[in-house]
Amino acid sequence: MKLATVILSALVVLGLAASAGGEKKPERRAINKPGHSADLPFSDAVLVGDTLYLSGDIGLDPKTGKPPESPEEEARLVLNSMQATLAAAGMTMDDLVTVTVYSPDVSLWQRFNGIYRDYFKKEFPARAFVGSGPLLFGARFEVQAIAVKR
Repeated sequence: MKLATVILSALVVLGLAASAGGEKKPERRAINKPGHSADLPFSDAVLVGDTLYLSGDIGLDPKTGKPPESPEEEARLVLNSMQATLAAAGMTMDDLVTVTVYSPDVSLWQRFNGIYRDYFKKEFPARAFVGSGPLLFGARFEVQAIAVKR
């Protein structure tokens, strides 16, 4: 009886050790909005478990491929694009936990904020507005973020 208990205990310990070492890593999946070019060397976002890592995005006018005239319209375009990426992953703007905005002109901070605040129903995510060098295509804003599914 004592030997059976020792053997059973050893099997339980070995089983626990095996299951602890065999933890399954979260799935990693690229998320791309419709129309994402396969020629681009990046994904719009990458989903790992419940966490979505959004690539930097800029707000270009789809007709011209250039930033629109007003900073406010550019802010709307980039935030709409972010919203579409989140939707492709089954998330919303309220799932964002941190946002980084890059801008070569930090004096546009308040104009960006005037548009930004309209995209959230709940609490705002943590955020940085960082002065940068020139952005691609002459953009005023590039936005990068991380979201966690609630």
